Amino acid sequence: MERAIFDQMAATDQTHWWYTARRRVLSAVIARKVRVPKGARILEIGCGTGHNVPMLRQFGVVDAVELDDDARAIASARLGMDVIGASLPGLEGVPKDRYDLVALLDVIEHVGQDVAGLASARDRLKPNGQLLITVPAHQWMWSSHDRLNHHFRRYSKSSLRTLIESAGLRVDHLGYFNSLLFPLAIVGRLVGKLTGKEDMDKVPAAPVNRLFDRLFGAEAYLVGRVPMPPGLSLIAIASTT
Repeated sequence: MERAIFDQMAATDQTHWWYTARRRVLSAVIARKVRVPKGARILEIGCGTGHNVPMLRQFGVVDAVELDDDARAIASARLGMDVIGASLPGLEGVPKDRYDLVALLDVIEHVGQDVAGLASARDRLKPNGQLLITVPAHQWMWSSHDRLNHHFRRYSKSSLRTLIESAGLRVDHLGYFNSLLFPLAIVGRLVGKLTGKEDMDKVPAAPVNRLFDRLFGAEAYLVGRVPMPPGLSLIAIASTT
């Protein structure tokens, strides 16, 4: 991604509704749907500025990987740990058969060889380990936001399922999230395309930010319990077959 994207992420990942509510949703899904043993070893691939690691530490000991030098430096400093510099699909220096949970949170869409990348992540799992995957949904929502973030694609439920199975994994759960705000997102995306202003990453005014945080965060009680209607993102849990 562009350096400016990482700078903006570091400046907003503790306050922007998308980050704050998303972490609560992901934490609830892990607690509800993932087999996390006591003392679990967890790997986050593509940790960016490290904002998900404290949430993942609720469930075990976390290692993190980030390719970008600047983002890795930010993450290492804020987390007090050495973040590994490696890329997919190689993951050089990341041991195989080590982790109970591997998280790829809005990462695989950045990888040209997504099947090989996911298969490499699979190889880092212990027997009976699981992958937690989130990706942006709906190719028809493609915009300048995707181009600036160096995405190769957005996913449908069927294409994500095909990816997971092609990487030699079993789908344990697959569904949408960030669904409650999806109608507003469609309107915002259309307006952005018409006006040429598609800055989704800027923190909105405080009342709007709190409202969106509460609406998106309410999905922590729903995702993994009930089928969600179409949303901005897809979430999947996969395990070795």
